[in-house]
Amino acid sequence: MNRIKEPKAPEPVIEKAKPSKQNKRARRFIKALNVFGYLDKKAILQIMPFMFFLTGIAVLYIANSYVAERTIRDIDKTNKEIKEMRAEYISAKTELMVKSKQTEVAASLEPYGIKESMMAPKKIVVRGVENRK
Repeated sequence: MNRIKEPKAPEPVIEKAKPSKQNKRARRFIKALNVFGYLDKKAILQIMPFMFFLTGIAVLYIANSYVAERTIRDIDKTNKEIKEMRAEYISAKTELMVKSKQTEVAASLEPYGIKESMMAPKKIVVRGVENRK
């Protein structure tokens, strides 16, 4: 039983793969969630879908508030435009009322040789004919 032991070839050293940066971040994140030490890795992984759901709802809530603020700004802008247009309408209407007065019309037609009639209009009556409607 005397055997000569042959020297064994050294086993190749297998180095453990270093975790990537992303993997390190994920592990750090999971450790950060387990602040009080109550949760284990399985419990955290079970909670993750719910946490993602809550995060999605929060993002939608924030997006909805931005849309609402933009809508309010658009409504205010439209109200300002309506007020400006209403003021423009009133001023144009007033100007038309002034220009359509008989004296203004007569003054504007004077350069063309058209004069205002000084005689009152007369009513024409036709006898023997009934008004038919």
